[in-house]
Amino acid sequence: MLVDSHCHLDFPDLAENLPPLLDLMQQNGVGHAVCIGVALEDLPRIIAIAEAHSNVFASVGVHPENTGVREATVDELVRLAQHPKVIAIGETGLDYYWHKDAPEWQRERFRVHIRAAIETGKPLVIHNRDATADTLRLLKEEGAERVGGIMHCFTENWETAEAALALGFHISLSGIVTFKNAHAVKDVARRVPLNRLLVETDAPYLAPVPYRGKTNQPAYVKYVAEEIARLREVPVADIAAATTANFFRLFPHIA
Repeated sequence: MLVDSHCHLDFPDLAENLPPLLDLMQQNGVGHAVCIGVALEDLPRIIAIAEAHSNVFASVGVHPENTGVREATVDELVRLAQHPKVIAIGETGLDYYWHKDAPEWQRERFRVHIRAAIETGKPLVIHNRDATADTLRLLKEEGAERVGGIMHCFTENWETAEAALALGFHISLSGIVTFKNAHAVKDVARRVPLNRLLVETDAPYLAPVPYRGKTNQPAYVKYVAEEIARLREVPVADIAAATTANFFRLFPHIA
């Protein structure tokens, strides 16, 4: 069994075809999925999906790239995270690709999420794009190692992976690992400790080979696991067993 640790089932490309997508997920040996929150306004529909399906869970957060949305306070995130289907805080982090001026508001939003995660004891789901130094700095300054979490859709080098691992985070690899020129990600896939590895789709984005350029879906996480197994020269069953065990160890209350 596999777990898709990060997808967006509430996004239109997937929500419009949810029943067959969830059936195909099961047929491909993907037992659970986490529907990730990117704005507080979207949380009701995410919760509705999670409540309707016992194998789907949710997170609550405001994506670092989102503007023109309601800002979360620590108290509000803590309150929303009390829902039994909400297992993590995020997607949160920093994105200097879309916000090249490195705005302080984005860093403050990140700090709010880290503080809420510590208060709830629930892991973080971290987004990092072109902001590695500040992402690691803020995690350290706020004591994020107390809760740990997931470095989602990891695309950095091994040095960054080591720093994240030292803070108690898991490394989650997406369909990018199947891309021919993703040399740094393939290197990390070979080297990350097996007990700190997760897999994801980030669906509907980043579909793996052989579906690159198409709409992604949770069933395709098997291609991520297959590529990692190829890179590590182990059976894919070993990757499936390890990443699933890692997921339920990170989220023990849903096991």
